[in-house]
Amino acid sequence: MSREVFTQVIRGTHAWVQQAEAEFQAAIAEYGPDRPVGWGTQTCYSLPMSYALMGLEVKTLGDLQAQLDHARELLRPVPDAQLWLPYLGDGLDAGVASMLATEALVALRTANGYQTPPGWQGFISDTIMRELGIQLVDGRMPGFALILGPAPSTEIAVKVVRELQNRSILTFLCANHEGKTAREQMYEGGVLQEHAPLKECWDQYVVPVGPDTLDSIYVLNWSIRSALTFGGHKRGETRKCLDYTKNRIHAFGITFGDIPDDWYALGAGAILMGYPIISDRPTTPEVRPTGVTVREALVVQTDYDKLVPTCTDTRAVKVKVEKIDIPIGYAAAFEGERVRKDDMHVQFGYKYSPAVEYVHVADDVEDGRTVVDGPDIDTIEEGGAMPLAIEVLVAGRKMQRDFEGILERQVHRWLSHAMGFMHTGQRDQIWCRISKKAFHAGLRLKPLGTILYGKIHEEYGGIVDKVAVHLATDPQKVEAKAAEAGDAFAFRDDRIAGMTDESVDTYYSCTICQSYAPDHVCVITPQRLGLCGAYNWLDGRANFEISPTGPNQPIAKGRTIDAGKGEWEGVNQFVYQQSNRKVERFCAYSLLESPMTSCGCFECIVAMLPVANGVMVVNREHQGGTPCGMSFGELASVTGGGAQTPGFLGVGRLYLSSPKFLAADGGIRRLVWMPRSLKETVAERLQQEAERIGEPDLLEKIATEEDATTEEEVAGFLAAKGHPAASLDPLIG
Repeated sequence: MSREVFTQVIRGTHAWVQQAEAEFQAAIAEYGPDRPVGWGTQTCYSLPMSYALMGLEVKTLGDLQAQLDHARELLRPVPDAQLWLPYLGDGLDAGVASMLATEALVALRTANGYQTPPGWQGFISDTIMRELGIQLVDGRMPGFALILGPAPSTEIAVKVVRELQNRSILTFLCANHEGKTAREQMYEGGVLQEHAPLKECWDQYVVPVGPDTLDSIYVLNWSIRSALTFGGHKRGETRKCLDYTKNRIHAFGITFGDIPDDWYALGAGAILMGYPIISDRPTTPEVRPTGVTVREALVVQTDYDKLVPTCTDTRAVKVKVEKIDIPIGYAAAFEGERVRKDDMHVQFGYKYSPAVEYVHVADDVEDGRTVVDGPDIDTIEEGGAMPLAIEVLVAGRKMQRDFEGILERQVHRWLSHAMGFMHTGQRDQIWCRISKKAFHAGLRLKPLGTILYGKIHEEYGGIVDKVAVHLATDPQKVEAKAAEAGDAFAFRDDRIAGMTDESVDTYYSCTICQSYAPDHVCVITPQRLGLCGAYNWLDGRANFEISPTGPNQPIAKGRTIDAGKGEWEGVNQFVYQQSNRKVERFCAYSLLESPMTSCGCFECIVAMLPVANGVMVVNREHQGGTPCGMSFGELASVTGGGAQTPGFLGVGRLYLSSPKFLAADGGIRRLVWMPRSLKETVAERLQQEAERIGEPDLLEKIATEEDATTEEEVAGFLAAKGHPAASLDPLIG
């Protein structure tokens, strides 16, 4: 680190620490040491930075003293102009001090009643982190960028952010120059809509975090939690946490304009976490030695055409730019884009018109051919509706009918990546809209075929040799195609529903999440989908056909050790080898004995309630408490990270209604509590399973947060309702 850079880092750090100490003393004088600080149920990691780097649990104003004392200890004097020293170590210590001080400052906001300004995210919750987990680990989101300050012009700001979106890189916006922010430039350039809900910003991968430099710490402490959540590291394991962020979280910072001291100070903290900084100012001193970061730490790039490529190269981000020849932008960042009624040119499906999408194997497929059968969207009055059938014909030597539904489920994702095209639902329940902006840019129906052709060949080239797309808008032809598709849908459902764990001799692994949880191995069976809810047995088989060396590998069951618990010799051997020899046994149907490991991307957590002689289930969307005394985030901290934790289990929500759900422990007869929203979501499937086992009124006997909030209250509710858990053997002992 050069003397010039170090000087600014030290000056900025002194300012941060002094500000934090002054505001801390003022808060202590006004509120006393017992005043709560922090973000409550939004995180189970107290103040994440001090929790990870110091092992502190800061919950009150008084607890902040140790954090600020350590920040003060790390301070070094501003260097003498006449004395040259090796500055790197002291500069990185200053980076830690800056992160601790700024985290203390945002925590003091919570004691002072500060409200995040409208349109800004502020603190980023554990729930959001987990929701993004699967995108981070499966490569859809290869990394994230933190932009400080506005670009020199709106055009440059839009160019940079669009290039990041095209690479599916999540972008955070912070700080200002003389009151001007990059968020305003996103509004001016049409990237974001003013007053749009923050969820839409997340869906588009462009998130305004805060208007001040201080708000940058929200992004850094969101990042450090990944080491705790997905890496399985413990509080206070400083070196392990920092190594994790350096090696597994592909992030970088972009600064526009002159870099003030406070930016330099926080930038030193980012560099310590392995995140390089790229500046557009030619006067910025570069720091090119590697080691702390994977490549250079501080780099200058003044050519805005090369800025984003320089960022991804410096951080060694592996990205794949979508090259789809259509008249609009195309990237995963547009997947969550909403097209409102006033912005719509045309819509298909829902209650407005018949619509269906259908992928199937065909014998005579002319590769690359897209046909539009009926009028195109330029024949309809703006704001109208049209019928639509999207038929995709595929052929290949390895293509099977069992794979049709797998490809079909990707249609939503592929088409949603088109800017200005909204897609929801699947099969004959789709609803699509095309925006006025996309229409005026030249989007018609045929580019939908271009997208599907390109993506199927790109992602499923291992099993598909030919792809053709038939788009119909003629009402009679749409109706006929919907009837044909309906028969195919019924066939698929019967085929999958008829599969059992006993009907196959091979299961499939999923180790996608090992990039975040190195010891985790997901075992997917016909009756147990992946804990993220995104992959089932057929997906595993298809993906093995596509990528024989990929994360979905066949697992020969081998000799049955215990059919009731779901333990097989071949599965044990596979899990032991693939978990880095950490997990010796795996019982597929038990919560208490050698359960499956969990990574952190699970949809739900199952936890035992011994007093109620049953188990509770909580989904990650649930923000409140649970009868076991822990929130979802707190439960996740003991369940995730690749550890095998008897009594706690991450699952996909569809698994709750499987006949194999906790079959060794009593099955769904053990279900005694779940949030109301989850209960309503799984009610239909759960009712079918309840009737199968002879408990048709089980659902009304399962408590929710409206019935009980403590384990004792759950037990009382069960007794009053006559829940079958009371007649089962004790869960423990």
